[in-house]
Amino acid sequence: MESVFGLVGKDFAIVVADSSAVHSILVHKTNEDKIMILDSHKLMGASGETGDRAQFTEYVQKNVALYQFRNGIPLTTAATANFTRGELATALRKNPYMVNIILAGYDKDVGPSLYFIDYIASLHKVDKAAFGYGSYFALSMMDRHYRRDMTVEEAIKLVDNIISEIRSRLVVAPPNFLIKIVDKDGAREYAWRESVKDAPAPVVAA
Repeated sequence: MESVFGLVGKDFAIVVADSSAVHSILVHKTNEDKIMILDSHKLMGASGETGDRAQFTEYVQKNVALYQFRNGIPLTTAATANFTRGELATALRKNPYMVNIILAGYDKDVGPSLYFIDYIASLHKVDKAAFGYGSYFALSMMDRHYRRDMTVEEAIKLVDNIISEIRSRLVVAPPNFLIKIVDKDGAREYAWRESVKDAPAPVVAA
């Protein structure tokens, strides 16, 4: 029941993901970070099987770092998207990763960009994207209210409206969401939207 979405604004890109770690009918935790910071100016939001998501996003992160270490220059966002798509396509014929990805980045000459990459290795450059059950509400809200020249404040207001819609209308809505942003100043965590906090482990008497 995951919800991952993103959008491109005037001079930034935002990726938002729920933070629930779920297996079957059980919620294991509500503070799982599903948005990997690949390097100083790239974010990768992912949804899918927990093991595939964790392993594949870390694999991409380390390869992006390896390229920069070997060549002295970072991969562009477009190059990172094509590398990611290539690895998913290769795995598709062997042992496929059940992971869907929203890749956001900021390049000095290009500005912000957003890429939609699904588990069957289709790649599209987009202005807005969403995965999971929350995408039904995220895409409809963004279709109605999104503008390419949005400021950060306007984009965050739209993100909050989408989160509110998911929480109120999705029957098994995740309670907590993490928002990350990338712009000329780099990729970073922007805010949490929490309605449930993980309780501390109970102390069992000896």
